[in-house]
Amino acid sequence: MRCQFVLTMLVALLFLASGKSFAQSSTSGSNVVSTAVPFLTIAPDSRAGAMGDAGAATSADMNSQHWNPAKYAFIESNMGVALSYSPWLRNLVDDINLAYLVGYKRLDDQQVVSASLRYFSLGSITFRNSIGEDMGQQNPNEFALDFGYTRLLSEKFSGSVALRYIRSDLTGGASFENTESHAGNSFAADIAFYYRNEMRRNRKNSVFSAGINISNIGSKISYTDGETKDFIPANLRLGTAYEVELDNYNAVSFAFDINKLLVPTPNTRTVTDDDGVIVDPLYESDQSVVAGIFSSFTDAPGGFEEELQEINLSFGVEYWYQQQFALRVGYFHENENKGNRKFLTAGAGFKLNVFTLDFSYLFPTQSNHPLANTLRFSLAFDFDDLSKKRR
Repeated sequence: MRCQFVLTMLVALLFLASGKSFAQSSTSGSNVVSTAVPFLTIAPDSRAGAMGDAGAATSADMNSQHWNPAKYAFIESNMGVALSYSPWLRNLVDDINLAYLVGYKRLDDQQVVSASLRYFSLGSITFRNSIGEDMGQQNPNEFALDFGYTRLLSEKFSGSVALRYIRSDLTGGASFENTESHAGNSFAADIAFYYRNEMRRNRKNSVFSAGINISNIGSKISYTDGETKDFIPANLRLGTAYEVELDNYNAVSFAFDINKLLVPTPNTRTVTDDDGVIVDPLYESDQSVVAGIFSSFTDAPGGFEEELQEINLSFGVEYWYQQQFALRVGYFHENENKGNRKFLTAGAGFKLNVFTLDFSYLFPTQSNHPLANTLRFSLAFDFDDLSKKRR
């Protein structure tokens, strides 16, 4: 049906926006794992974006809500807000954008609350019916609003829970051939933990940290009143990081993350019925969210080898001079059968009194990549530094 076709095309554009559909069609064994609302998996800020999308175990910053909200327990200031912006897929279109607003407030020495708003605009799209008649323009957009609570569980360990509301409006309520569409809605939760151990070796201060964030555990989403519902991108992120002071002025940190979607793998097996050879559905749409999470570790048609291909790797290095100027580089790797995103990243940060300004740039390893020339900008505001400046 025409409505389903339009929805499919819009969702395909979203898959492309997250980089999940860049696997080349000629690649043997390609079997990309895809979900609805993939904008939830896009790195929203410049710091992690410059470190190859590594952020589960790096030091706490204002954008920890996306990577690991449990890090807020170790953040030094009491209150702050940050705003990030990224023009998206500029090699393809000029009106897709991602904006991210986040803030946190320390309640006491052990508790922190946080919130964020993520808004993804897909620009302007003209809808037409099956005979080519203009049905008007729509502005598809998606947003996610979440609230988090973080608590220090011990001197070195913290935990966090975040609740999220997701709304995805791809058609503006347009109807096609008597089939009505509507915005998709979903509710989800994150569970995160963070470990941070400060040490002193060879007369130098160092920090070892590790983190885990299981995000977007939530209800499926649908854009029509039919029975078809899609999984949202439930995700497992594990990370570790090591920071060391080189001297009184210079410090460097190294970060490594692994990342896996916790949704069923498309079933590419063929089965035969009385009418000939058919292809199984991409996945069992009636499978529950919890069943999908557990089956995601064992359901790949290619067995354990394909399961390993579904793990993405992120590497990042960050250098600070006097905690005022930062340089960052990173690398992100995704198997060619699971999306084929492979890119280098770089960026810098400047801390000027109460403001911190960061930016990052993405360098794909393939030519004509849709993510080429991706820029991210982040501006953070520290209320503690503002109070000190006024005194």
